[in-house]
Amino acid sequence: MKIPTHRPLSTAVLVLMLTAPAAAQQAPKKRLATVQDALAASGILAGRSGPASVNWVEGGKRFSYSTYNPATGREEVHLFDPATLRDERLFDNRVLTLPGSAQPIEYRSFQWAADSRHIVFQANFRPIYRNSGLADYYVYDTRDHSIRLAARDARTAELSPDGGMLGLERGGNLYVRDLAADSLRALTTEGNDSVFNGVHDWVYEEEFGETQAWKWSPDSRYIGFWQTDERGVPVARLTDYLGQHPDWVRINYPQVGDHNPQVKIGVVDVHTGERRWLDTGLSGDFYIPRIYWTSEPDTLAVVTLNRAQNHLRLFFFDVRTGARRQVMEETSPTWIDVSDFYADVNDFFTFPAGLKEFFWISDRDGHQQVYRYDYGGALLDQVTKGPWTVTRVEGIDPATKTLYYTSTEASPLQRQLYAIGFDGSGKRRLTQTEGTHEVDLSPGGSFYIDSWSSVREPRTVELWSTAGKKLKTLEANDQTRDWLRTHAYSPAETFHFTTSDGVQLDGFMIRPPDFDASRRYPVLLSVYGGPGSQQVYDEFNHDGWYQYLAQHGYLVVGLNNRGSANYGSAFEKIVYRQLGRWESHDFAELVRYLQRQPYVDGKHVAIQGTSYGGYSTIYTMLQYPDLFALGIANSAVVDWRLYDSIYTERYMGLLPDNLQGYRTSSALPYADRLAGHLLMVHSTMDDNVHPQNTMQMLTAFSAIGKDVEVRLYPPGGHGAAFNGPSRLVMMEVYTNELCRYLKPGCEPAALNAR
Repeated sequence: MKIPTHRPLSTAVLVLMLTAPAAAQQAPKKRLATVQDALAASGILAGRSGPASVNWVEGGKRFSYSTYNPATGREEVHLFDPATLRDERLFDNRVLTLPGSAQPIEYRSFQWAADSRHIVFQANFRPIYRNSGLADYYVYDTRDHSIRLAARDARTAELSPDGGMLGLERGGNLYVRDLAADSLRALTTEGNDSVFNGVHDWVYEEEFGETQAWKWSPDSRYIGFWQTDERGVPVARLTDYLGQHPDWVRINYPQVGDHNPQVKIGVVDVHTGERRWLDTGLSGDFYIPRIYWTSEPDTLAVVTLNRAQNHLRLFFFDVRTGARRQVMEETSPTWIDVSDFYADVNDFFTFPAGLKEFFWISDRDGHQQVYRYDYGGALLDQVTKGPWTVTRVEGIDPATKTLYYTSTEASPLQRQLYAIGFDGSGKRRLTQTEGTHEVDLSPGGSFYIDSWSSVREPRTVELWSTAGKKLKTLEANDQTRDWLRTHAYSPAETFHFTTSDGVQLDGFMIRPPDFDASRRYPVLLSVYGGPGSQQVYDEFNHDGWYQYLAQHGYLVVGLNNRGSANYGSAFEKIVYRQLGRWESHDFAELVRYLQRQPYVDGKHVAIQGTSYGGYSTIYTMLQYPDLFALGIANSAVVDWRLYDSIYTERYMGLLPDNLQGYRTSSALPYADRLAGHLLMVHSTMDDNVHPQNTMQMLTAFSAIGKDVEVRLYPPGGHGAAFNGPSRLVMMEVYTNELCRYLKPGCEPAALNAR
């Protein structure tokens, strides 16, 4: 995110492929005439994702899913039995109506209780941060088909494992609703604008990746929760400039070196209301990124990280007494991860029910692998080994002592599912087709839903048994394949090359469908580059804009630069304390490699990216000004001292310990090196990378007489565009910039010609 083992195409193979004559005698295929066509094509190329809102129920024997019935025009919820292939409709939105009315509930998502009887629907969602917001929650009983409003204007809500209570957070306090008695009780009362229970502040939610700051115990007796105190955290003010007197949104946002939010963990008995605070015994500035209920009764695991995020501790607490013991400790010369945002992996720790053991993903041997511990903290086994990466633990079957995981063993560009014994024996590969597989494994590990694609194969969604039998194709995406038969499409072919300092890098290239190796094409280098990310995969590329550019005579190229995940710790963590240096070096190496190819117009190269990609764009242009005619930087960080504490200090270290690193990683001191044309794009409501970054960069350029172009989309957030039309305008602007600066004589598309 495969046997035979897939390897990226060698340079020789790539050149041969590019110089081979185009497939002859094919009927002309339709091309994308406008940027609007291109954006619409993205949805067609992505295809349908198969069953939505999948919830495995009854211990993994069946799963529920949401689907749209075109015959009735209604959303429906179904139950599917993999053993019998029986598909049963539970209800449609004609049945699921607001209590006391005939109006259907327009729900955003739903979840089952562990009792496989009750369902909680989230409706009327109003966003606050990237992933969180306020919503109303309704509880549906599948036996008597009753539905009730259980919480209004709550940030989060979840049924207890026994299905009898709904826990919820609202206004910085935790509550529990007894469903049988239909009574609501407050579990905390002191929540206010600065101190709150059961909800994360901005920086914890954004950088540690959890929106719900509380967890039910398996026996439904306790709720463990974070209390956050953000007094002293600096306040950022943002506005969209709407109205005569614009409103200013205030967000507590700690930048590098600032006072951080202080957190502590509490546990409350939902029956008695008795509350206990858990004392880690640590002093100074530290984080608590994760808590887990273990299979040991009344025992909560608490994970801590020091502020530099290179010293991890795991504590077990007896929540009845508050007694603690340290179970594990790990240090690193760089940083330690507890999750993976880019791979959608929320937890590197796994505490299976029914086992007095836990599993942990760590790169301590140079590659991310799975380790098995007992509850005393003794290492039992390194479950997986090899010069490849375990990206996630998909599931654990205690009965057969089998662990299921996804890894890059076949190739860093692929994701495949494997099963292995707890002791590392009996490894077998379950997914067989080359490409990138995303897996939803049933509890217990009997079945899995496999959504996969490859460079040349659009997404297919299948249901498999882990015994090796394909049970059903859930989504073939025939409409995507039909579209491809009549429309031009260029796959994102993978290739690799070796840098001047001897490191092999993987890239992708999308070339014009009528590619002619005797011509010379301008290049768009599309980048991200941030630590732990990955851009190039063996997967079907569904970016319609890339296809549009290829059809209008551009080469579109991407790269897994140093700093990318899944090539080993040395490859990824070389960027530690010096962000920008190796990323820009590798982007420059790619451009120089391309300039040696006879089909590349080496004088007309653009670099473009958003967020960290915006930073990579500006920093690379300034470090290697002779290589780029154009840069397009959206929502860019320009100085890491302006970004949030948790993300930045993880990769750059603490400011007093790395002043020179922070200076050299900033784009601001290099403003005088700008040679090509630069477009900077930002939203004044970007709560992630604040517009302060673009404004300081603009000032640095203007102060020395350098002219750059700036586009603001005030109501947008991170990424700038705030609705469909604004995104279309933004992409048309991008397209015309490429036309003006990469293809002399080309005619820019008329904006808003609709």
